[in-house]
Amino acid sequence: MEQRMLRSGSAFLLLLLLLLVFVSFSGYVEAYKNYTVGDSLGWYDNLHEPSVNYQKWVAGKNFSLGDFLIFNTDNNHSVVQTYNFTTYKHCDYENALENDTNQWSATDPSATNPVAVTVAVPLMKEGMTYFFSSDYDGWQCKHGQHFKLNVSHGQGLPPSLKDPADEAPGPVAPDSGDEGDSAPDTVVPANFNDPKQENDTDGTSGSAPLLPLSLHLLDYKFSGILALLGVVCIF
Repeated sequence: MEQRMLRSGSAFLLLLLLLLVFVSFSGYVEAYKNYTVGDSLGWYDNLHEPSVNYQKWVAGKNFSLGDFLIFNTDNNHSVVQTYNFTTYKHCDYENALENDTNQWSATDPSATNPVAVTVAVPLMKEGMTYFFSSDYDGWQCKHGQHFKLNVSHGQGLPPSLKDPADEAPGPVAPDSGDEGDSAPDTVVPANFNDPKQENDTDGTSGSAPLLPLSLHLLDYKFSGILALLGVVCIF
């Protein structure tokens, strides 16, 4: 009876452990999310979509590294991302630096009929980040096509979004011939005895110790067989 209860308890603990592993793994898979900006309204100014309010859309959402923002728009509206608040405030990136602003999608002023465009933007830097449409002298941005959000660390960037240059090993310096740059010599203790040297001083060859070793192994095997026979006899 006790053995049955112990087995049931062990099975329960194993099942619980597997469940915890499954929940943890599921959470990891779902860590990275895709957010459709504006949901069904898409990415437009409030003259095109009067009810858009992107800052309200941001409220209540948790954005983390590795998440994607999906912009559903057309080629008359652009997607600009910046980490520079001044650039965002002026709705203009003409004077922005290359390392703080990126235009993910540009407009096509020559297009007579707007063409649907979908732009996927990964969140790759922690902290505040800003989005707007800067075309037509910032007219769209000033009419509601802008928002800001804060990016947390979350699970960190997935390997697919990491820059290979950040993980590449540093360059190996060529051998300059300077002894100071060479690897240090291995320190050998003063009381270290080299078996090879001891064999050489005895005048014996390297194959001589194999015979005693084989006898020892045979002795161990024989002892093991006797022990196994003893166990069988007991049961």
